[in-house]
Amino acid sequence: MKKVGTQTIETERLILRRFTVEDAGDMYRNWASDPEVTKYLTWPPHESVEFTKSLLADWVKEYEKGEVFHWAITWKDSGEVIGDISVVRLDEEVEAAEIGYCMARRLWGQGIMPESLTAVENYLFDEADLNRVGACHDPENAKSGRVMQKAGMQYEGTRRKAIKSNQGITDVAMYAILKTDRK
Repeated sequence: MKKVGTQTIETERLILRRFTVEDAGDMYRNWASDPEVTKYLTWPPHESVEFTKSLLADWVKEYEKGEVFHWAITWKDSGEVIGDISVVRLDEEVEAAEIGYCMARRLWGQGIMPESLTAVENYLFDEADLNRVGACHDPENAKSGRVMQKAGMQYEGTRRKAIKSNQGITDVAMYAILKTDRK
């Protein structure tokens, strides 16, 4: 594994880049304060933009280590921050990463997250030299599983009552793609 950290990734419609503290307003407004966005996640909606600013200040410090993979998803045309995609677990021994993501509810269903996830997979395989990229979701949130499928991940199974989210203790459906799976 190469410790390349979070570098800018460009797709057809998006720029994935490092967060800045100045992104707090977009983050808070677009997804972090929305209980529908956080419904199946492991963290509660943010109660204030001040909390979001504080969190982003911590994230920005982490970039300096070069070991963090955490992108702000932004519209290429406007620069508006519309989502978040990151490595939430990294296992260097087996060269594997688990991805987490969320974005503004008003943009769901437009192919933005599969576009982002595919770009991050490619970056992690090609630049960080990982072997496996996975993600998981609450089976009640089937749309998240569809994102994983569109990004080329294969369903690997469901662990029963294996995660605690804002819905309580729930099952978790697991997906992954290997470097050798890519076409």
